Amino acid sequence: MQTMTVSQFKSHFSEVLDRIQQGEDVVISYGKKKEKIAVLVPFANYDGKPKRTLGLLAGKASFSMAADFKITDDELLFL
Repeated sequence: MQTMTVSQFKSHFSEVLDRIQQGEDVVISYGKKKEKIAVLVPFANYDGKPKRTLGLLAGKASFSMAADFKITDDELLFL
């Protein structure tokens, strides 16, 4: 796993994409403290966002929405 700053990432963008395609993870750091802010991983290794649990209702309830569910922000705020 390689760590690089944002400026290094920008100047070597194509090479970074090649490394990622070859299966390598790349960490992006930012600022004077070089705080790690992101990790670029090959899509095949991407697990997606973890599913949220329902807190106190975990294991007791479930929630799902229909694929065709649509609501505007105004409808949501003024129900």
